[in-house]
Amino acid sequence: MNKEIYITGAGVVSAIGMDKATTLDALMNRRTGVETIRYLQTSHADIPVGEVKYSNDELREMLRIPSSEAFIRSSLLAIPAVKEALKQAQLDERSSLRVAFLSGITVGGMDQAELMYSDFLDNDSKNDYIRLNDCGACTEQIAGFIGGFRMVSTIVTACSSSANTIMMGADMIKAGRADIVVAGGTECLSRYHVNGFNTLMILDREICKPFDRDRAGINLGEGAGYLTLESAESATRRGVRPIGKISGYRNVCDAYHPTASSPDGLGPYLAMKGAIEDAGLGPEDIDYINAHGTGTPNNDLTEGLAAMNLFGDNVPPLSSIKAYTGHTTSAAGGFEAVVSLLAIEHNFLPANMNFRNKIEEHNFVPVINSEPSRPIRHILSNSFGFGGNDSSIVLSKI
Repeated sequence: MNKEIYITGAGVVSAIGMDKATTLDALMNRRTGVETIRYLQTSHADIPVGEVKYSNDELREMLRIPSSEAFIRSSLLAIPAVKEALKQAQLDERSSLRVAFLSGITVGGMDQAELMYSDFLDNDSKNDYIRLNDCGACTEQIAGFIGGFRMVSTIVTACSSSANTIMMGADMIKAGRADIVVAGGTECLSRYHVNGFNTLMILDREICKPFDRDRAGINLGEGAGYLTLESAESATRRGVRPIGKISGYRNVCDAYHPTASSPDGLGPYLAMKGAIEDAGLGPEDIDYINAHGTGTPNNDLTEGLAAMNLFGDNVPPLSSIKAYTGHTTSAAGGFEAVVSLLAIEHNFLPANMNFRNKIEEHNFVPVINSEPSRPIRHILSNSFGFGGNDSSIVLSKI
């Protein structure tokens, strides 16, 4: 159970890019992908979101998927990210190793089901999309397109979903249940998605302002992020260069409220503390916190209080990237794990865009200067879901 978990591949898709290179460029140049809605068919076209800048037809064309074949947008977003992660890890469908695929998602095929609801009632012409509505069907569709996976599973814990797949993947490798695990998550925007968060009255009508005194809510986003995980022994045996490692992780649930964090940030505190302890590190070893940082009054206040409780007067550089991509919900943990790896590799701190004024209760301000004061070796990445399902992961330099 003491195996080191190496990361040998990573892939991303989001509003700021279809791969790691374009994602890095956007982060380094502080370029947002949040705009008014272009592709989602909704009456709320004035709401800013982080849409991937391709239609379903364009994504199909990229992947050479015929229009006659039923495919949901979450799968179309995930496949390029999974392929990028596999390519960097030098894996293909012919591998004789036990490769597992774990994917987090919550909306599933809702984007198509809501468009075809009347068809479902009146005839049987769209039944393939009924079968793709549940979350597990999306994971199976991605795995079937890629090929070569010996085990496939889905985790649904809202915004902590893909972080939890990474934890599960690490546990599977440590327990000898898999040789390699591709873990992460995907999520597309849907009417259900937008209307649900709009009903909660937590959508910002401008580009969001995480950790700012005047923050007004979130921007929704979509995308995918996946890591290829394997033991240090497996990477050495295959001759693959690792790009980082999973040093520690922890999932907790404070169950305080269906959608809000506890006022004192107990769940986030326990998740961060547990992940650092699992890594065999102390709070002083953390060089950067990739915050959940949704831009809501509740999340940003309580996440900051939790960090103060853990780190005292020495909260490490902390920022949220939600103003770049929107909140990619179930994909956030996987996507932001890849961003954390980019920060380690290129030794920079993702700037917290749109920060103007400090939150009064906090003893810190988020990252403004991307130049770190010391080399980045250990990053704490947070993903907090509805119901208080809170996950933190420590990603480290090899």
